[in-house]
Amino acid sequence: MAVLLHRLGHSAYRHRKLVLGIWLFVLAALIACVSVFGAKLDDRFSVPGTESQRALDSLGKTLPEASGASAQIVFTAPEGHRVTEAPFTAAIARTVAEAERAPQVSEVVDPEVAGAVSADRTTAIVQIQYRVQTAEVRTSSVDAIESAARAAEKDGLRTSVGGSVFSSKGVHVGPSEIIGVAVALLVLVVTFGSLLVAGMALLPALIGVAVGLAGLLALAPAVSISSTAVTLALMLGLAVGIDYVLFILSRHRQQLARGTDPKESVALAVGTAGSAVVFAGITVIIALAALSVIGIPFLTTMGLGAAGAVLVAVLAAITLVPAVAGFAGSRLAPEPGTRAARRAADAEGSTGRTTMGTRWTKWVIAKPLLTVLAVAGILVTLALPVTDLRLALPDNGAAPHASTERKAYDTISEKFGPGFNGPLLVLAETDNGTAATSSQAGAQVAEKLSTLKDVKAVLPPQPTSDPTQSVITVLPASGPDSVRTDRLVREIREAAPGIRDATGASVAVTGTTAVNIDVSNRLSDSLLPFVAIVVGLSLLLLMIVFRSLVIPVKAAVGFLLSVGASLGLVVAVFQWGWLADVLGVPHSGPVVSFLPIILIGVLFGLAMDYEVFLVSGMREEWTHTGRARQSVVDGARHSVRVVTAAALIMFTVFAGFFPLDDSLIKPIAFALAVGVAIDAFAVRMTLVPAVLALAGRRAWWLPAWLDRILPDLDVEGSSLQKAAPAERKEPEPVS
Repeated sequence: MAVLLHRLGHSAYRHRKLVLGIWLFVLAALIACVSVFGAKLDDRFSVPGTESQRALDSLGKTLPEASGASAQIVFTAPEGHRVTEAPFTAAIARTVAEAERAPQVSEVVDPEVAGAVSADRTTAIVQIQYRVQTAEVRTSSVDAIESAARAAEKDGLRTSVGGSVFSSKGVHVGPSEIIGVAVALLVLVVTFGSLLVAGMALLPALIGVAVGLAGLLALAPAVSISSTAVTLALMLGLAVGIDYVLFILSRHRQQLARGTDPKESVALAVGTAGSAVVFAGITVIIALAALSVIGIPFLTTMGLGAAGAVLVAVLAAITLVPAVAGFAGSRLAPEPGTRAARRAADAEGSTGRTTMGTRWTKWVIAKPLLTVLAVAGILVTLALPVTDLRLALPDNGAAPHASTERKAYDTISEKFGPGFNGPLLVLAETDNGTAATSSQAGAQVAEKLSTLKDVKAVLPPQPTSDPTQSVITVLPASGPDSVRTDRLVREIREAAPGIRDATGASVAVTGTTAVNIDVSNRLSDSLLPFVAIVVGLSLLLLMIVFRSLVIPVKAAVGFLLSVGASLGLVVAVFQWGWLADVLGVPHSGPVVSFLPIILIGVLFGLAMDYEVFLVSGMREEWTHTGRARQSVVDGARHSVRVVTAAALIMFTVFAGFFPLDDSLIKPIAFALAVGVAIDAFAVRMTLVPAVLALAGRRAWWLPAWLDRILPDLDVEGSSLQKAAPAERKEPEPVS
């Protein structure tokens, strides 16, 4: 692989104008596709093969309103008044008439007809149904509903609009993300000591992100892609794109400082550091693509979209970086006598000065057992909240307090009970018969359901276009993300055989709440097998790369500690509500159900990335000197500064998405940011050197028979480094 990448680096440097032109052409073509065909995003959750999804698909044909999007207009009377007073009922009637004229609306139900007036008569709800799914509801339709609601405020009513039409947040690019990129640029400037080099490092990364994002959006007309998938692809593409460029460009600059010809230097950098980039990128891609085996379309597109963004970032790093470096030529070399030149010399160990990375490593391994126990103890403590981890998909109750959908949600919970925000739909089907027999069976089913614990109310059966079907709405006594609601769904399903024997109708629980519960349950069931696959893969890959047994086991344990500590902090902040007000978290409750799997997949690749860059230098020193403890110190000198910069960049990029008012993206950004910080600084730079110092020569031992059968990936391109020309060459003219 190293030889192939070396040739690719040579070719990209030599044909730099062609390479840059191809990237810009592809970017322009993809942007044109998005402009012409549009990029409609779909934020629906579905779980093929489950009872809830089968029933929902059936209702989509026989009763489209039940499976379509919905909205709610909540009216609250002024203090001391009731919504049933004549002026207010007239205002509500006008709002209903106005809402009926809104685009795409199929039905508007008056509060009196639906029985949606609170017991104290101070609050009423107008129910609005669409025949289309949430992703297909146009903005103009939602605007018309909100406009109709605002008109009622002139009569003294307080109004708020909620419902599933607010579940799609779109793709986020705002000030916080721009600040994150600006901080990343600042880190690059400090790392390289040059604004020119920092800018050239950012350029390939940004082009790669643009191509990856445009490519994903170009697929939207043909493939169901969620706004969360696009935002995650943007987040990951930006973070790993900058990091991968940083690794290659840092190696290139070190070689230029030694006097290597620019053309040969960039080819060597792509062959050595680029090999590690490809290895790290492939691990991230495999982990993210593995999300597709869980069988949830929403998660599949999220994983494949993010994997595609990482793939483009890798391609940009190994082709665009040498091309851009070709335009700069020898100007990327640190000027003699400058701070950047001294840093490059320090990294090579030619100045005799002790770098910060060397001092830190010496301090860490001075008492390695104490270091291991301290770091492991702290991370295990941070991971303790994971024992209380609950998973669910967020709803409007997790929206910002000031948003109209959150106000509607809170008002409904207070006046009608939390279950009104998450009704269950029970589809009752008879084998044959007329609408009358189906209605009778539906009434009997409703009576049976009303006797179950945690059921607050059961509405009369509603017929569908299929005479054998009827739909019963069940209002739980608890909210959509409550454990009691989850238990109620299981109880209805367990009671289904008995209900069929008593009424002749088979029942299936569906609706948004039931689908979300099934999504969360499937993700919970998939979590441990996914962890086992990822850990097993890390053991195998690192055993191949480092020809060792201790290093893979240590890396896997460190990875589990990083994931556990990150999830523990997520539970403490987002589920328990610790520091929620300080951090601007609007709602405490169950953790986003797919967050643990996304965190494991992403953090796995990043952990392997940092592990390879840190430990490869130590292994190289060990093979040259045979001094186990000193090789840890000398090897860290080469890579600690670059890995520190890479981790800071990735942290700031992820943290830049945290301020978003998105209940899906905010916890993911938080988990990835703290996960990167913990894994890079606590595990890779602290725990790893201490464990290697404790293990001594045993850290690099591998049974001879196993060494013979394992392939040699040469991830760090050691064969190229041995063959690298030692003599200084004349720089190639800059074009």
